Amino acid sequence: MARALLTDREREIISGTADVKDDYRYQTISRIRNRLERLDGDIEAMEAHGDLADELRSIVCGEEQ
Repeated sequence: MARALLTDREREIISGTADVKDDYRYQTISRIRNRLERLDGDIEAMEAHGDLADELRSIVCGEEQ
């Protein structure tokens, strides 16, 4: 399956369906938080394009276009 923000494995780990040690789960969560912090730069680039930032907001916020 294609990746959006999380890989399939990361989804399993943070949802608790993967059998991993707590330390590894915390490391995975930390990596995901780092990605979230970098989203600002991604959104700025999308806004420069035009509609992409609005499409992202629509998907994340669950709004109809």
